[in-house]
Amino acid sequence: MPDTPYPAATASWIGRTDTSASTEMIGTAKLLGLRSLVAVTRGFQHWRNTVTVTSATPFTATVLGVPRIGPRRELKRAIESYWAGRIDAAELHSVAKSLRTDQLTALPAAGLDSVPVGTFSYYDQVLDTAVLFGALPPRVAGIEDPLDRYFAAARGADSIEPLEMTKWFDTNYHYLVPEIGPETSFALDPEKPLAELREALALDVPARPVVVGPLTFLKLAKGIDGVDPLSKLDQLVPLYQELLRQLAAAGAEWVQLDEPVLVTDLSDDEIALVRDTYATLARTPERPALLVATYFGRPGAALAALASTEIEAVAIDFTRGATVEDVAAVPALANKLIVAGVVNGRNVWRTDLDDALATLGTLLGSTGKLAVSTSSSLLHVPYSLDAESDLDAALRSWLAFGEEKVTEVRVLATALRDGTEAVADELSTARAALATRREDARLHNETVRSRLASLGADADRRAPAEERRKVQRERLDLPPLPTTTIGSYPQTSAIRKARAALRANEIDTAEYERRMRAEIDDVIALQERLGLDVLVHGEPERNDMVQYFAEQLDGFAATHNGWVQSYGTRCVRPPILFGDVVRQAPMTVEWISYAQSRTDKPVKGMLTGPVTILAWSFVRDDQPLADSARQVALAIRDETVDLQGAGIRVIQVDEPALRELLPLREAAKPDYLDWSVRAFRLATSGVSDATQIHTHLCYSEFGEVIGAIAALDADVTSIEAARSRMEVLDDLNAAGFHLGVGPGVYDIHSPRVPSVQEITASLQAALKAVPADRLWVNPDCGLKTRGPIEVEAALRNMVEAAHAVR
Repeated sequence: MPDTPYPAATASWIGRTDTSASTEMIGTAKLLGLRSLVAVTRGFQHWRNTVTVTSATPFTATVLGVPRIGPRRELKRAIESYWAGRIDAAELHSVAKSLRTDQLTALPAAGLDSVPVGTFSYYDQVLDTAVLFGALPPRVAGIEDPLDRYFAAARGADSIEPLEMTKWFDTNYHYLVPEIGPETSFALDPEKPLAELREALALDVPARPVVVGPLTFLKLAKGIDGVDPLSKLDQLVPLYQELLRQLAAAGAEWVQLDEPVLVTDLSDDEIALVRDTYATLARTPERPALLVATYFGRPGAALAALASTEIEAVAIDFTRGATVEDVAAVPALANKLIVAGVVNGRNVWRTDLDDALATLGTLLGSTGKLAVSTSSSLLHVPYSLDAESDLDAALRSWLAFGEEKVTEVRVLATALRDGTEAVADELSTARAALATRREDARLHNETVRSRLASLGADADRRAPAEERRKVQRERLDLPPLPTTTIGSYPQTSAIRKARAALRANEIDTAEYERRMRAEIDDVIALQERLGLDVLVHGEPERNDMVQYFAEQLDGFAATHNGWVQSYGTRCVRPPILFGDVVRQAPMTVEWISYAQSRTDKPVKGMLTGPVTILAWSFVRDDQPLADSARQVALAIRDETVDLQGAGIRVIQVDEPALRELLPLREAAKPDYLDWSVRAFRLATSGVSDATQIHTHLCYSEFGEVIGAIAALDADVTSIEAARSRMEVLDDLNAAGFHLGVGPGVYDIHSPRVPSVQEITASLQAALKAVPADRLWVNPDCGLKTRGPIEVEAALRNMVEAAHAVR
């Protein structure tokens, strides 16, 4: 491998056996007030005597992955242009290569001596893994062009249904769910990781290819026709071995296999599979050194299983529960490289560098080989703070986006290598920022805390559902199988131009609002023309279902360019929750009231629920999430009361992220489900029985939270069901669900326009599980990402199908 562009970083503690290293380490420990100077010193002696040097060049500073959408969403725009036929594949590949090149050269220059490659994707890394091992569904096999075949699996094409999509563990990133059936026959196609490795090495970058590991790939896959995906492990592992051999032959010294599934609850048999799988991969001849990356939690028993094999390194997330004691409890880790995730890759707060150095110093007592890293891929945070000059100066000083987190990794690695004096200025700046954050008055609002403390025990209760149903039927007078949509309508070019003109001061607020009312007029007229029963205003004034509310609530801040990828080309700008939450004024009443004035049919008030607002924000880390949820719930509660006062008869409070935040370990789930359900009910229990409360959930595996969905006690729950073929309804019935339900009858994340016959079949399937008096008809999500023509055609077919089934 070529010399690293940051040669000083390779002179780490690894490989040093001189007394000056020992003196510097002890000096660092004294300066930092480490937990146990004796443990650190003993650990240093143990490291000196037991370190085993592999053939791979050791590294000391890295990240586990990087974003790929582009700092200005360049890849998003290029992919969408390719889909629209405005550019060809060659131009798309050119944009992608330029983004990769910029990143590949920037990371070593910033101080990393090992750079992850292969994390780039045109859509999703799990889908890339399915392509890598020939596991795309048979229905796309007839598409000759590989790129178009790839996109067809991701988003469908003509009569081809896409793969299901769900959340990546407990993040807001979505992945495509591989399908593993009896006919699945794996075959290695290594060109993508090999090409990206060659690209990096040509730039003299210390490249470390990254691939989703075999256990995570199969555990996240969906079995077809009764197949257990894990039963295919023995067929898949030999292909991973061949991939490792080819990567080594191409110049890879290290390969990272991502196994976040190891931080979930695994059975004894599955732990045995972990041990056997990695023992087998470690025995691969002529392979690179192996780094197995666990993240999003504590690896638990999987850590000892990995340590018992001959792999060279394990990445551990010390920001989400893992502890130095976990490492100390596994003596077999003493001769492995611990890649310590002490810089949070999922949240945007500046790292407490003193605390991180204390963790690193104590780890030296259990392992002789140590690298500093982010806890996870930086896919989950924005690229850089550079574009955020409008943020409050104090708040900005508390933050670290992707670029700043790379700097923090470098600072920590330098402190371990050269002592804290070498980074004294950086440490001082970090301490000062943390101090101002602790002292900021916005973090404690006594008014909202007193209001929450004074709420009675019945603040989150409504009358029994059957009593509510009776008065709502009389008030709304809806037909059987009422039709509606989830909330948003396409964000047209006129909307985007108006928003841009307002930002550029080319129009004033009054003109912007006039244009948005005109958009509402069009959406109401369209729904009237199509014959929908419960209407929505289309949300033209909203940039995002979370950001819109965060911009109007004290305690939140919005970014200018803080984009992160949600799925494919869908990007969001998560707000930053930094203080106590207060609603100063109504947020939606004026818009919903205007829409209601344009029709005699009921118009839904559209709100986002407290759990989703938190899940899709960067949340504060200085108080329990449950406390923040109650503050947000109180603000939403006030809004529902004001909507009801304005004459709105139906209010939808969306909670698509309810499943997303579910803890990965079983023991932590009951507490989460308790406070999340209570937060939703607090938000929705301030209205009368006659006001119908809807909620919406989408793109998650709902089986584990079916009981919580029922406990939300919403009068109507619309839920994603199109890609999963109505499977969720059986789960709801098994849980005794007896409220209204609207299973999505078509998938809005695909450009396909479903036929009347297709939707009719979905409704007939739904009626086998849900009686007609409780069944609603709707798409499975909002329509903002779709085009106006396809939306009108799809909704026309949906309404026609509903009439036919009635």
